[in-house]
Amino acid sequence: MSDRPVRAVLLDVDGTLVDSNDAHAYSWADALAELGYEKGFADVRPLIGMGGDNLLPTLLGIESESEEGKRLSERKRELFQRDYLQTIRPFPQVAALIERMRADGLALVVASSANEEELGALLRIAGAESLIEGATSADDAESSKPDPDIIHAALGRAKADAAECILVGDTPYDVEAAQRAGVRVVGVRCGGWDDASLAGATAVYDDPADLLARYEDSPIARGVSVAK
Repeated sequence: MSDRPVRAVLLDVDGTLVDSNDAHAYSWADALAELGYEKGFADVRPLIGMGGDNLLPTLLGIESESEEGKRLSERKRELFQRDYLQTIRPFPQVAALIERMRADGLALVVASSANEEELGALLRIAGAESLIEGATSADDAESSKPDPDIIHAALGRAKADAAECILVGDTPYDVEAAQRAGVRVVGVRCGGWDDASLAGATAVYDDPADLLARYEDSPIARGVSVAK
């Protein structure tokens, strides 16, 4: 771990603060089926954590800005809003973990591949909307995770150097994006990935509740102690 003090925490949302990864995969699968593609949940689920700009080329070889890419993305958004958003719940102790980090004086900024509209709804579900100082979404970056653009945008919102930040995330795309931006990562397994998939994270916890329970020994708290 770097000996630089931790001054900010960047937070992924889907699969990290709220249990939404399956909902995104099902809404993509539904959109693909409606539009005649032979790709289902099992094909999409391992790619959740990417934004559509990276998911569609990886899954189908279709650019998200093409006419077909836009049609697929829009239908996915409609189905997610209509059929799945109301089923999403926060992981236990999310708000308490955020309050704990705020008590340490940390700047808290969201770094998510979700679009801005979905992100606002997900933060409300997490009970975190009023607790976060800033948020960056796919709308703030040229390219979504695993590209580092969103992380760079979040660093700007946090007004902190990469070496002074830790990202909390749940996917290998979070880890890759953060590493490419020079940011340390704390991983959580609740999004559906195992420790091998999260290789490169400084530490890995089951979920936000586990991180809160072991917070004093976490890289976040240890980094704060360097600053004091």
